[in-house]
Amino acid sequence: MAAADFEPVKIGIVSVSDRASSGVYEDKGLPALQDWLTRALKNPIAFEPRLIPDEAARISAALIELVDAGCSLVLTTGGTGPAPRDVTPEATLAVAHKEMPGFGEQMRQIGLRFVPTAILSRQVAVVRDRSLIINLPGQPKSIAETLEGLKAADGSQTVPGIFAAVPYCIDLIGGPYLETHDDVCKAFRPKSAIRPARD
Repeated sequence: MAAADFEPVKIGIVSVSDRASSGVYEDKGLPALQDWLTRALKNPIAFEPRLIPDEAARISAALIELVDAGCSLVLTTGGTGPAPRDVTPEATLAVAHKEMPGFGEQMRQIGLRFVPTAILSRQVAVVRDRSLIINLPGQPKSIAETLEGLKAADGSQTVPGIFAAVPYCIDLIGGPYLETHDDVCKAFRPKSAIRPARD
């Protein structure tokens, strides 16, 4: 089936960085998010990118703007460590209607497979209206590992990535039906929630 056969989705992608937003260096977060989502989803995607500094009020305002613009999913990258300027989790929680702690717990579990300092990451996920907002790590490699999970040499999943749960979460909050390319990330839904494949 062509992309046109699947429900369109609008996705907000937000890179939070003082230096990248001021042009000191090139932002790598937005291209990494867009690349992974384009590979993972069968749905046609309209991206809403934002590159903003580490300022809580600016981050919160961007998240509200993206939700109000109809983004069913908003992914942020950067600003989740313990440094004084790392305020993305606080800015995200400030706009939340519901917190989804399982996402942060799983992201840290994935990170701990690589570095002990993964426990310093403070990523959160929340629901605002009919949108799921998730904070991701700042490094492109870590973004893919977190979303996709870890696979053995034979391709079998050893640690589930967080994105496997995203489509069903978006179903539950009233968003579009997201369908994934299984070779990148197989979405999980209860049998009662799976729509029959169209011819």
